[in-house]
Amino acid sequence: MTSEQFVKNFYLEKQNIISLSFDTQSEYRTLVSTKIEELNLNEIETEKLKEIFSHLLDDTFYTILLGLDGSTSIGSTQNTFTIYDEEKNLISEGGDLEGYAYEYFHEK
Repeated sequence: MTSEQFVKNFYLEKQNIISLSFDTQSEYRTLVSTKIEELNLNEIETEKLKEIFSHLLDDTFYTILLGLDGSTSIGSTQNTFTIYDEEKNLISEGGDLEGYAYEYFHEK
């Protein structure tokens, strides 16, 4: 897995969380989707809430990725992490994620 694929997987996870959060049809609904449905929002309000969730998750995943990259702190500590996949192939050794994270979470 490359650094870009690693970041892209975070982006896809964000998209999946949003999808599951607003899914009212699935047999295996999440607690969040149930709580949102209980709000009885109209279509415009639902879209506004979805947009808020999207921005919140963009900021969250972007900050986590930058924290792993050593570009910002996680909590009160700033470190650079070296990331390997299951086969011990190098994904990132610091500084490799920031550009892709910006592209996926702020330009898309």
